[in-house]
Amino acid sequence: MSKGTTLLARTSHALFNRIAPTGFAESWDNVGLLIEAPLPRATASKVFLTIDLTLETVNEAIKDPSVGVIVAYHPPIFSGLKRLTVADTKQHITLLCVAHGISVLSPHTSLDTCSGGINDWLARGLASHYTSKPIIELDAKRKEIAQSVNQLEEAGTGRFITLAEPLTVEELVKRIKKHLKLSHLRLALPGGSSAAETLIRTVAICAGSGNSVVTKSKGADLYFTGEMGHHEVLEATAKGITVVLCEHTNTERGYLGEVLQNKLETLINADGGSHVQVVSSALDVDPLVIV
Repeated sequence: MSKGTTLLARTSHALFNRIAPTGFAESWDNVGLLIEAPLPRATASKVFLTIDLTLETVNEAIKDPSVGVIVAYHPPIFSGLKRLTVADTKQHITLLCVAHGISVLSPHTSLDTCSGGINDWLARGLASHYTSKPIIELDAKRKEIAQSVNQLEEAGTGRFITLAEPLTVEELVKRIKKHLKLSHLRLALPGGSSAAETLIRTVAICAGSGNSVVTKSKGADLYFTGEMGHHEVLEATAKGITVVLCEHTNTERGYLGEVLQNKLETLINADGGSHVQVVSSALDVDPLVIV
């Protein structure tokens, strides 16, 4: 890219052409450029990462005059807007971004599906040695996209993990807590089983709300996701499947600081333009806390 290319264009190219193509996203999703500031900050040199674009995180970004682009994992705009007023939180956030010259990109499920994305990061917290494959294979159109970015073998929805050596539920829970930096999570065991004795060889993974994905796996000993409904958990345990729930965004947030921040910064700066720094929000947290 030329040295005159905007921060928005450089960030969008690195994110959607090199890491997580928008064509990977689920059909119901709303990804890509969601807010384009008509008068961008002239001296912007930072990209701000957050899982949720809330009033707290958008004001955090606004207070830093170097921030010109926000990458919000969850789309801050999901359905059509009939008006823009500050009475509605989503609309208020949109207006704040526009007023302060900040554009917003959202990768959401394209970042789940891609190789080296959130689900692959979750898998790395389980063990050092395992095999991995998508739970749901890409369709023909998305396979063409995957081939164009050299991700044909790895990209897909969810991950089915086969551990090289079986581990107890107790040990896997310890590893998941450490990986996600959690003191607590929710665990559902099949009737009559114990965390100390139950061995797990296969794990179905889906970041966020993963019931519709993990239940499509065949032969999983354990479901590892952010959230599932009460009756969905009962159905799983009735089939002899252990369930680990970490709350929705706890399965996503760590990826930003541990993986995406450095990867995105490296790819943006590889284009030869002025230096760009990628930072992660300090105020972006899961809204639910176990007390």
